[in-house]
Amino acid sequence: MDKLDFDVIIVGGGLVGAALALALRNSPLQVALLEGAPPVADVPEDWDARVYAISRASQRLLERIGAWQRLDASRVAPVVAMDIRGDRNAHLRFDALEAGSETLTHILENRHLQHALWQGLADSPNVTVITPAQPETLQIDASCAALQLKDGRRLRASLIVGADGANSWVRRQLGITPKIMPYEQFGVVANFATERPPQGLARQWFRTDGILAWLPLPGRRMSMVWSCNQARKDELLGLSPDALAAEVAAAGGRLLGNLEVITPAQAFPLRLNHVPEIVRSRVALVGDAAHTVHPLAGQGVNLGFGDVASLAGILTTELPARVGDYLVLRRYERERREAVLLMQGVCHGLQKLFNNENPVLGSLRNWGLGLTNSLPWVKQQLIRHAMDA
Repeated sequence: MDKLDFDVIIVGGGLVGAALALALRNSPLQVALLEGAPPVADVPEDWDARVYAISRASQRLLERIGAWQRLDASRVAPVVAMDIRGDRNAHLRFDALEAGSETLTHILENRHLQHALWQGLADSPNVTVITPAQPETLQIDASCAALQLKDGRRLRASLIVGADGANSWVRRQLGITPKIMPYEQFGVVANFATERPPQGLARQWFRTDGILAWLPLPGRRMSMVWSCNQARKDELLGLSPDALAAEVAAAGGRLLGNLEVITPAQAFPLRLNHVPEIVRSRVALVGDAAHTVHPLAGQGVNLGFGDVASLAGILTTELPARVGDYLVLRRYERERREAVLLMQGVCHGLQKLFNNENPVLGSLRNWGLGLTNSLPWVKQQLIRHAMDA
């Protein structure tokens, strides 16, 4: 067989795709990372409305691949506790100290984490970054997978990895159709300056008009995620900055005092994608291309980093010629199935339980919050599972 251009081609240079390329750094594999838009040289100073809650397991991965060390510590917010409230004063609090840890999670901005990952790629001799790059066709045979780019270039590899998001081009080329479950909800996000500092406390309210979360940012700042229906979404996006700040402050009982918008509100649709198969011969899917979940538990990107840890661990123990073999890739699919299905099931169940006005379910969820809050051992197990997700 003719020599291939690469062992692995990763389509999509977002957080998960870039992390996978870094996880394969210093391996015998020759890796290409394809991304449609070149990265910006410097990260803007303004705050990014897209933030992520990084679990302890994801942090360990980012440390192993050298990205965590590149982060600007002044833009990282440790979360030491989480306060969850239903209606009728139902209450549940998770505290890091209950699990013998200093933090539950860390809140990071998308742009800063992306920048740290791309900085690492610049120091990875076995990784070739190709950008801008737009794939046009994908052909797979017994010996290799071939990508034709829109600029005419043709690349061949033993394995193609789709890390190209919930509307994955790679997945469409394979004819894999996800089961899409729209929640008929939107996530409205914005960042605020706060009168009082959040002090590392994340807050979440299950309200009749959706699920409201306040995530601490460094200093006197916080990031809001409000999962709500279209009418409420349109109402929030239609408010002036001052009116939005007043609405969000009131919804949270003014616990952080007066608020001031520092990042304009944006919205994105929420849905669950169940992908029936995430590997084929010479192709694997990771991140949102392989699964999506409701953001109420903040675990979407952590599932993607879990994919990275699993797939990279398998590929780096195989001979380069075998990385695209179906039996090798099936090990990755089996390894990830339980964690993904569990998280999708938990998030979907919580969304259905808490985002409705059924009085019976209302009583049940309030009882459940109170019961869980009164059982220290149960809380410890929930905290440890979330931190290691």
